[in-house]
Amino acid sequence: MSELENAPTAERLFTSHPRSFEGNRYVYPVISRRAGGVSLGVNLNLDRVCNFDCIYCQVDRSLPGQKQAVDLQRLESELDAAVALAISGRLFEHPPFSGTPKHLRRLNDIALSGDGEPTTYRQFDQVVGVCANVRRRHRLDEVKLVLITNASMFHRERVQRGLAILDQNNGEIWAKLDAGTAAYYRTVARTAVAFKRILENLRDAARVRPLVIQSLFMRIHGEPPPNSEQQAYCARLEEILHAGGRIKLVQIHTIARPPAENWVSPLGDEELQKLAELVRVRTGLNVAVYPRH
Repeated sequence: MSELENAPTAERLFTSHPRSFEGNRYVYPVISRRAGGVSLGVNLNLDRVCNFDCIYCQVDRSLPGQKQAVDLQRLESELDAAVALAISGRLFEHPPFSGTPKHLRRLNDIALSGDGEPTTYRQFDQVVGVCANVRRRHRLDEVKLVLITNASMFHRERVQRGLAILDQNNGEIWAKLDAGTAAYYRTVARTAVAFKRILENLRDAARVRPLVIQSLFMRIHGEPPPNSEQQAYCARLEEILHAGGRIKLVQIHTIARPPAENWVSPLGDEELQKLAELVRVRTGLNVAVYPRH
């Protein structure tokens, strides 16, 4: 690993992902280790409202949100400009991106993410269409459209229309699964959405296209997830596979930025690796581990 990658400036690129850039309202670039390059985030939840209230959430919900509809024309204009900045290399003239390691100076994806669950936005399918148009206009055949989601809304018709557009445009779904049991899920997610709904949505979506499962594990009041919970988590993955679903990758990571609750803390590298090996042995799936640093 180079000195640049070890430098504090480079590390901040990975652990600090502010959702503001050059006066933009919706589009923000980040350097993502999981993406392996530049990810252009599209924030549809400026009101900071989410249907989950995760104990590890790293969005500052104490700040006031903006309660207004997404301006699709402005979103498209911002995304156009951000894409041009990234593919020209001019992005890396802007602090803090000037400290980006050379191997990460590539545009990997346009990611629907942000300060809440993107699929809750009522014009979600239209937003996906705008992102697809920008990708097509710039001839970004290798650039993915990524949806980072808690999978709670996949059963809704407008969301299914958006997922179909993703499928047609080198799309990839990174779907959250942070638990193996309903009790642990309720502790972590603090939501009215039933665990059964999440599991059914994951199963049904994975039958249509392969999913990336992203799972964050942590210490709660100093305790890591018990072995029984880890085994149950593997069982949920196996159920998706046995039902005909496809999982291209499982991403296992931990807390990298200050969480919502101060009694939540990151797992150590060895703990993450041990959990990843359990998943590999139980399920046969490809697993990538992303430690805190």
